[in-house]
Amino acid sequence: MPKLSSSLEELRSASSAAESLGAREAASETTGRYIVTFRPEAATEGAQLLANTAGLKSASAADYAESAVSFESLADADALVLPEIGLAVVAAEPDQMNRVSMAASAESPVLAVEPEYFVYALATPILSPMPEETQPEESAEPQFDISAEAVNYLLGYRAAANHIAQSLLAGSSGAAAVPGVAPAAFNETLITWGLQATRVPFSPMSGAGIRVAVLDTGLDMNHPDLAGRVKIGASFVPGQSVQDGNGHGTHCIGTACGPRVPPVNPRYGIAHQSLIFAGKVLSNAGSGSDATILAGINWAIANGCPVISMSLGRAAQVGEPFPVSYENAARIALQRGCLIIAAAGNDSRRSQGVFRPVSHPASCPSIMAVGAIDSAFRIADFSNRAINLNGGRVDLVGPGVNVRSTWPMPTRYRTISGTSMATPHVAGIAALYAQSSAALRGAALWQKLIATSRNITTIPAVDDGAGLVQAA
Repeated sequence: MPKLSSSLEELRSASSAAESLGAREAASETTGRYIVTFRPEAATEGAQLLANTAGLKSASAADYAESAVSFESLADADALVLPEIGLAVVAAEPDQMNRVSMAASAESPVLAVEPEYFVYALATPILSPMPEETQPEESAEPQFDISAEAVNYLLGYRAAANHIAQSLLAGSSGAAAVPGVAPAAFNETLITWGLQATRVPFSPMSGAGIRVAVLDTGLDMNHPDLAGRVKIGASFVPGQSVQDGNGHGTHCIGTACGPRVPPVNPRYGIAHQSLIFAGKVLSNAGSGSDATILAGINWAIANGCPVISMSLGRAAQVGEPFPVSYENAARIALQRGCLIIAAAGNDSRRSQGVFRPVSHPASCPSIMAVGAIDSAFRIADFSNRAINLNGGRVDLVGPGVNVRSTWPMPTRYRTISGTSMATPHVAGIAALYAQSSAALRGAALWQKLIATSRNITTIPAVDDGAGLVQAA
């Protein structure tokens, strides 16, 4: 029987479905453990039911400092209760779980019992290689510390020039452009195209004081671009520290929370004065499980993070319902003033006529699902679509093709693509709005992001929801 303290490798060995790490089929692997979701305010009663019905011994994340539970210390426990989000991760025999399921009723504290799945960092889709000069470790050109006022002036000047050019070219046979934007004009000498497209330089906010939790593969805690920043890390992966040995998490954190004036241009970070909460819920190999992710969500809520960014998931099948456990956690998060933002997934191949549903857990109605566009304001070929009913929609899109951000040293920077890259754009902008008003929390913050988005008329709502996220 898989134990709570088992490593991911041990869980895979125990799972008959686990055949190849990182394979697309792995999205449907189960770990052999279970996720038990309790009814509202019934976590204590639920733990008692697990003991009385199946003889299961429970531990609680509340017993750990800042709810940063260590799975390695749970060797004697059969269940880990995550009280902030009202559920438990359970390692038990099938007959024990059958007794728990049979005990569930309208009067029972148990709402649902689901198998636990493996979850992955959403892999970077294979695209045409970028020119080498777009991925420098160090810039060959002299760098200058240009003030925000100067940057805003230059961007405003260029926007005005673009507007004039579009007016003069109106009626030409060229491809349609988004109003007020000339995608081909993006120049990343000073600022990445993604920050320009989302109007980040025009926001007066910095994210100061806002706690942003990025649940991913961790963070390069020694990255020079983030030196001096408040960084709080917790690892939920047995046997691994929060230090990022993969790169995916460091890239996402750089976009959401990187500096306004980086040592090497262009600027790539959004909420440059936010407080970084790096939760390692995926291993250095880019894999995790529902348990590690839900424990990370529990930790982020317990620590009062208004923004929780998750560039991870597993593929959803057509007609497959969203997971009850994540939806329950997301509802509680919204009630507690925390917004979970997750990647819609990279399983589509639109150029080949393949459209896939929004991945789990972004499929949950109470989690903001983010798709990806490119610098020409076209939906990314890999970005998933709103196909499944009752959840599974795309709420917003963000820049997700050829996105430059931080990478563990010594590489320092890397340009990659995916809905994983679009998600931290939304998370960083959410932190800017959260700073602007204490009232913008939870559902109110969600609505602010929707209300301020830019409609892209050339993309249907099933692909981009309300449109492209905007910071100003």
